[in-house]
Amino acid sequence: MKFVLFGNIYQAKKSQYVLHLCHLLERRGVEIGMTSDFYRFLSEELHLKLPAITVVDDDNIEADLAISLGGDGTFLKAASLVGSQQIPILGINTGRLGFLADVLPEEMDEAFDEIFQGRYCTEERSVLQVTPQSGRLTLNPYGLNEIAVLKHDSSSMISIHTSINGEELTTYQADGLVVATPTGSTAYSLSVGGPIIVPHSRTFALTPVAPHSLNVRPLVIDDDAVISLRIESRSHNYLVSVDGRSESLCEKTELTVSKASYTVRVIKRENHHFFSTLRNKMMWGADVR
Repeated sequence: MKFVLFGNIYQAKKSQYVLHLCHLLERRGVEIGMTSDFYRFLSEELHLKLPAITVVDDDNIEADLAISLGGDGTFLKAASLVGSQQIPILGINTGRLGFLADVLPEEMDEAFDEIFQGRYCTEERSVLQVTPQSGRLTLNPYGLNEIAVLKHDSSSMISIHTSINGEELTTYQADGLVVATPTGSTAYSLSVGGPIIVPHSRTFALTPVAPHSLNVRPLVIDDDAVISLRIESRSHNYLVSVDGRSESLCEKTELTVSKASYTVRVIKRENHHFFSTLRNKMMWGADVR
């Protein structure tokens, strides 16, 4: 078997987890691949003595399983590189909250025992795609969490003319608009007042960022809907953000947001469930009186 490792190059203090993981996989006869930026960070900056590792090209990754060692941001990077190839991803959390990367470092041995025994489940997570109606984006247009349009270099809000399946919805006067998958409902969308959505509900959420009107609220729609966005801005530009990666666009660039043709496969331990994650990581329903 071949596993490919993605890691956070800003977590020097947590590098001991990488060595433990590599030796754990080596003992099991796994061929280990690693992205070039993570390998350089470990070998050249931290001077770690790594076992036999194959450095892989971001544009040509082949593996039976991908391992994300970091926080949810590292997981999103892995998903952007291998998600369309249907390579399942396991997230080991060395970050903070960790909704996607939910295996703790001290659980690695137990988690891999379960994986090699086939005692795990694979969840299919929907993905968003953003398409400009003219030209093309330089960034990867696929988002596991969300796609957002945001004001750019002005303090003035933007106008976001929004249609769903060709039917006018409304014009958002706001700092931006977040279109989130169920997976992303606990990320940026939640931080600006969006709803928490169960992962397999087959819906998307539209959540405005700092709307000018109290009459505008988050909206949940079917995930087979096609969302059209036309933006007006005093600065004549705006930002489109895909899972935290952003690009500046001219206000004349209209966007279409829809469900992608593929899903991201997320590996979960058998005893890890969404509602328990809500309770444990977000203190859901906790009485702190």
